[in-house]
Amino acid sequence: MRRSFLGEFEEVILLVVASCHPEAYGVTVWERVQVQTGRKITMSAVHATLYRLEEKGFLHSNMGGSTQERGGRRKRFFTLTPAGASALQEIQALRTKLWQGIPQNTLQLFGI
Repeated sequence: MRRSFLGEFEEVILLVVASCHPEAYGVTVWERVQVQTGRKITMSAVHATLYRLEEKGFLHSNMGGSTQERGGRRKRFFTLTPAGASALQEIQALRTKLWQGIPQNTLQLFGI
């Protein structure tokens, strides 16, 4: 299988889905991404990314039951797949390795 690489926004969406489990659906992901990143994001950008990550095999979705509060509409819940969890672990390991490769005096120059 060819390896799929993740963009920054895809990574953020995966992390938020993992942190929202088991309540990760469009609105909760959208709200949490905005709070965590401080960015204004459109709902359509979140939905497009959720579906793209599902196509790549990093997420799985299933429909919940209908509720009166949503006018009988059902929510689509997203969960991380083993491939998604593995991708997040690889990204974390790479970022840690890159941070550790920065000389301490370089970080101190910038107050980090």
